[in-house]
Amino acid sequence: MDLKHLRNFSIIAHIDHGKSTLADRMLEVTGTVEARKMKEQILDSMELERERGITIKMQPVRMEHMYKGEKYVLNLIDTPGHIDFSYEVSRAMKAVEGAILLVDSTQGVQAQTLSVLAMARESGLVIIPAVSKVDSPLARAHEVKEEVARLLGIDSSEVLEVSGKTGHGVSEILAAVIDRIEPPVSEAGATGPFRALVFDFGYSSHKGIIVYVRVLDGQAHKNDTLLFSQAKEKFAALGVGIFHPDMVDTDTISAGEIGYILTGIKKPGIATVGDTITTQKASAAPLSGYMKPRPVVWASVYPESADDFTVLRQSLEILRLSDSSLSFEEEVSGVLGRGFRCGFLGMLHMEIVTERLRREFDLEIIVTTPSITYEVEMRNGKREIIYSAHLFPDYGSTNKIFEQWVKVKIITPPAYVSPIMSLLYEHEAVVGATELFGDNRTSIEVEMPLRELMRNFFDNLKSVSSGFASLAYEIGGLREADVARLDILVAEEIVPAFSKVVSRRRIEREAEDMVEKLHGILPRQLFNVKIQGQALGRIISSRTITAMKKDVTGYLYGGDISRKKKLWEKQKKGKKKLQAEGRVDIPHEVFLKMVRGGEN
Repeated sequence: MDLKHLRNFSIIAHIDHGKSTLADRMLEVTGTVEARKMKEQILDSMELERERGITIKMQPVRMEHMYKGEKYVLNLIDTPGHIDFSYEVSRAMKAVEGAILLVDSTQGVQAQTLSVLAMARESGLVIIPAVSKVDSPLARAHEVKEEVARLLGIDSSEVLEVSGKTGHGVSEILAAVIDRIEPPVSEAGATGPFRALVFDFGYSSHKGIIVYVRVLDGQAHKNDTLLFSQAKEKFAALGVGIFHPDMVDTDTISAGEIGYILTGIKKPGIATVGDTITTQKASAAPLSGYMKPRPVVWASVYPESADDFTVLRQSLEILRLSDSSLSFEEEVSGVLGRGFRCGFLGMLHMEIVTERLRREFDLEIIVTTPSITYEVEMRNGKREIIYSAHLFPDYGSTNKIFEQWVKVKIITPPAYVSPIMSLLYEHEAVVGATELFGDNRTSIEVEMPLRELMRNFFDNLKSVSSGFASLAYEIGGLREADVARLDILVAEEIVPAFSKVVSRRRIEREAEDMVEKLHGILPRQLFNVKIQGQALGRIISSRTITAMKKDVTGYLYGGDISRKKKLWEKQKKGKKKLQAEGRVDIPHEVFLKMVRGGEN
């Protein structure tokens, strides 16, 4: 098709600023989806996305729009807003020429807004600023437009107003996309050798890996023999097509377009984000520009039943075919058996993946307490990287321990600065520059251990600021850490799933809290069960769950007391035997409640 009538763009914003709702209205205005088929969050196809009201995975869609008597093709990529999925946003930006920067008129510019804006500028995208939810009685459209204009260095008249709820301003945004964003440029045009950038992929049990591509040059047809440049894997395209928003097969996909290719490949590890697909004859070098996903949080996942280990492996491999940021490798625990150490982009990403394992694959799994990566210098001078808390070296066996730090930016109304400062102290943060940001808001720059950021800092920040504060972070360097491993013993046996690495200044309180919590949720047994918190080479906290009582003489009536004594003696011996064996089966629900903070 004619490139001058083609536009590729994405919507970027902080979480819950109305991206998916605006996308819904665009699909309505352009007639891409019939009114009778329209539903909220139509581009959020996963059940979890609809349930939580968030976008987890980017979703492309092709729209056709008449403007000034001419028909334009608009390719939109709806992106997630949560900070855990910023990697998804970075990938979408490599496939488009422009972005709509959406800012909630009731909240103003947030920390994550600044983060995604920096990514968009780095990618060289044309930015179309817009304020959303202007129909809300709480909207501060004029103030927020001024704020966005100062941020971008433009006049406030260039900032558009839109309401995803009523549809106000949607046509103006579509016009701005056509007027302000440049059409895609192709070096070789539609007649040159085929080159396409893989920006995402999915998986179908029937069609294999489905690669989402931005075509740079040439054309691809069904049955063409194509090649993954990095993987050096040839395949015959089972089909090509576009997103409308469902996948629709077409005869070709051409230079400048966004579409998909059905590969038929069912082997993991072939398709990678950032790879280039070419024809067999073309000798194009793989394109550069994608950062690799970097796991932030690690947790071990074990099947509740050892028989499900193979199913768990297959399930993780299938998930990785649709979630390229998930990483895992096999590990063995003496108590929990065989499982996998998994790397996640953050706590929400971990929650989403484990929930998908349970829902989509009907698996009962045990997830250990999440941990970050530590670099440990042993007594012999050797350095090791530790991913799991239960593999952390014993007390006294290390010279130095190093951990990852992060640079955090917080934006909050001034009234909440004081409680936020107290929270930052609690999380071992080093506060940097503090300055006014926009109207009646303060920007705080902070450095803190990644370990503390993952210790419910985001939820705590929302709590102390009544939901008004926002944050964005980027990974910094390594610093020396004063931490130690905390183990929880049940019936004098360490439970690896409960082990965690804790700051020494908090280790006693953490041990007491964990022991107390487990004491409250672990079911009683037929014998006394001792729960202990162990760290720094000693027992720090201890509680005992008393045995269940059973009246073994209840059925006796009258007679000699010696009969009752015999039964009591027999019961006593049985309890001693159980106590000696010390086996406590911990239910799945207990593991879940221990991993999730704040639940009893």
